[in-house]
Amino acid sequence: MVDHSKMKLGKRHPRHDPRVPMLARYTKALPPAPASTDYQSKVTNWPMMMNDNLGDCTCAAVGHVIQQWTTYNNKPVVLSNPQIEQLYETVGGYNPADPSTDQGAVEVDVLNYWLTSGVDGHPLGAYAALELQNHNEVMDAVYWFGNCYIGVALPISAQNQDVWAVPPGGATGPGAPGSWGGHAVPVVAYDERGLTVVTWGDKKRMTWQFWDTYCDEAYALLSADWTEAGLAPPGFNYDQLSADIQEIKSGFASAKAIKHV
Repeated sequence: MVDHSKMKLGKRHPRHDPRVPMLARYTKALPPAPASTDYQSKVTNWPMMMNDNLGDCTCAAVGHVIQQWTTYNNKPVVLSNPQIEQLYETVGGYNPADPSTDQGAVEVDVLNYWLTSGVDGHPLGAYAALELQNHNEVMDAVYWFGNCYIGVALPISAQNQDVWAVPPGGATGPGAPGSWGGHAVPVVAYDERGLTVVTWGDKKRMTWQFWDTYCDEAYALLSADWTEAGLAPPGFNYDQLSADIQEIKSGFASAKAIKHV
């Protein structure tokens, strides 16, 4: 049995940005996503990205999706630990000289910074929010964008589960949402039985019921690494989504992009 009880979490409570468009606006005329999609099998090693020692999961998830996109683009990029730490300092206020500042980060803060500043030369073109508990939208996000950046309010019961599932006692006691804490992970595959996420240097399965019970935010991410490789299925209006997110881009002062360390 696994024991992740000592692993770090670090997703703060969701703060929803009303400027972020909903994915449903762009998918209503599209054919349904297939019953299963796998965009993780080409990645042979998922680094920890310091999430065993720091509550930097929101930033480690960024590193993992960049690694995934670029691997499927046949130009794999793995962000270094100093790059991940620098991102965490910027978006979470972490100071390596003061361990008390290891307080995690808010997902929209991470995404808005990435949107306006880039990470290691890999821009985030746009992003859209998903309707929670809408399985079709999760499938759409992974199928059209390669992955789905999500937040989960993990229960204590998840600490020792090989597959994240709602415990027999339900969402109370050790199964209560958030009783362990908040965690950010990318979804990189799904099928009829559940989803595959990347966390703590490995892949992890979760059931759809676990998603319904514990996922408290989810976003589809648009990346040029994905679209320029010809991997995105035809039919989605990526240009419209990019235009609709401009309010966020223009509302932020320019910040220096994180460079290769």
